[in-house]
Amino acid sequence: MVNAVTGVLIECDTTVKAIIKNLDSKHHFIVDDLDETHVFIVSTWVDRLKAELERLLDENAYTISDTKDPKTN
Repeated sequence: MVNAVTGVLIECDTTVKAIIKNLDSKHHFIVDDLDETHVFIVSTWVDRLKAELERLLDENAYTISDTKDPKTN
């Protein structure tokens, strides 16, 4: 018997794929790990995955702040 799953093909770099695989270890939404840059996931997880990736990437992003001392203007 064949089981059909509605899914979405995700193409990403290897760093993002590592994050996705780490999230999958907790939530199990990956249907098939295809190659280094492609993964097939359950379609109901697309929005949750986008939100979680944005949160994690923003959390780890480096931003340059203005180092001027406001008193020296």
